[in-house]
Amino acid sequence: MKTGIDAISFDVAKLHLPIKTLAEARNIEPEKLEKGLGLLKMTLPDTHQDTVVFAANALTKLIQDNKIGLNEIARIYVGTESAIDSAKPVGSFLVDLMEQKFGENTLSECDVVDFTFACIGGVDAMQNCLDFIKLNPNKKAIVVTTDFAKYDLNSTGEYTQGAGATAMLITVNPRIIAFENNWATNTKGVFDFFKPFRTVSKEAITGNANNDVWFDNLESKIEIHKDQPVFDGQYSNQCYMDRTRNAYFSFKKLKETSATLYNSWSSIIMHLPYSFQGRRMLSEIYTLDAQNSVITGNETPAEYQTKLKETSKSAEYKTFVEEKLMPAELASSLIGNLYTGSIFMGFLSTLAHFYDSKKEISGNTFGFLAYGSGSKSKVFEGTIQPEWKAVISNINLFETLEKSFEIDFETYEKLHKKEQKQSIQTPKNEWVLDRIESEIPNLLGARYYKWID
Repeated sequence: MKTGIDAISFDVAKLHLPIKTLAEARNIEPEKLEKGLGLLKMTLPDTHQDTVVFAANALTKLIQDNKIGLNEIARIYVGTESAIDSAKPVGSFLVDLMEQKFGENTLSECDVVDFTFACIGGVDAMQNCLDFIKLNPNKKAIVVTTDFAKYDLNSTGEYTQGAGATAMLITVNPRIIAFENNWATNTKGVFDFFKPFRTVSKEAITGNANNDVWFDNLESKIEIHKDQPVFDGQYSNQCYMDRTRNAYFSFKKLKETSATLYNSWSSIIMHLPYSFQGRRMLSEIYTLDAQNSVITGNETPAEYQTKLKETSKSAEYKTFVEEKLMPAELASSLIGNLYTGSIFMGFLSTLAHFYDSKKEISGNTFGFLAYGSGSKSKVFEGTIQPEWKAVISNINLFETLEKSFEIDFETYEKLHKKEQKQSIQTPKNEWVLDRIESEIPNLLGARYYKWID
């Protein structure tokens, strides 16, 4: 019995800042970001958008485009690290919004939950849903990923920002891709990238040492929420490499093969914090798993790194990247980091590229190398199904991304600082954040959304 992705949809923020504009404003050589990291644009939410909006838009498209009856859906599992509430999951918002649009109580028996493990939470949600469908083949599940990758102004992560969501229908006998039952995992608890609770003393705010009540806060320290993470880019890259390498070779053990594993994959889909991250990280695995590898195991750390650099600059590796990694990079260059959605957008980018190129990939095996900071990697594979072209024929990924609205640097900074009050683009055929309750005591902070025709 096959299980996998039967249909897929997406929603991406419709505003973007050209990377060249950001680079010039930050006194960075544009080529360093464009040709060095593969970055061209970064997408940004408008004032009426948040992670619930992106998720609801992607889910609505999935339902409408594939004529899904909501009574068929047994669960909607969400991967995100950008939740807008510490208790109420994004999934519960989605149930409410879908019932607003498609009928009251149509999802009353649907299970929903959010998965959080940095950028790998969507993969965790999908693996769980695949297991569920194997046990309940007459049912269907939906996986949604939704995130806003926001970094501090002037930080080294600023140019990797992005925002959007994906939604995928998980079924038996899927039309797009069927996944094998081997999943390799490598986990280690580290602080390469995280979003801690942050505090500031009340005295520092009020100038009063008596701990008087301040906006209903009785505590002497005020907690501050920030979308922006604490991170160490170089260390995070090393964690990415370590976890992914270990999971890759664990996957070889599960497959009981000594052959070069990546040779069996026609395309490789990786988590892409920036477009060229995969090609920069994969050179180690490429070198170690090559036939007649140049790595003997007796190298000093410096010698080891030298050999990896030599591999990454070789003509053979560049051809490998062009054939197996490049298609997944195309959308990332135009969007930025989608956190949990990054690996699935890479998958959709690959499908769209082959569809537009009129290349038949039915029966091809794709390898997936997922990563989430904190940190964990999962490696798995799937086989493209005969109906894949028919399913994605109307998705129009690259055509949609071409319609993105360019903003200037001043507008970007206003959006980042939440100084922009009005929507930059008028919402149409989409969900919007309508209001946040500020008066009714037992509903303070409640977020309300509506559909705009």
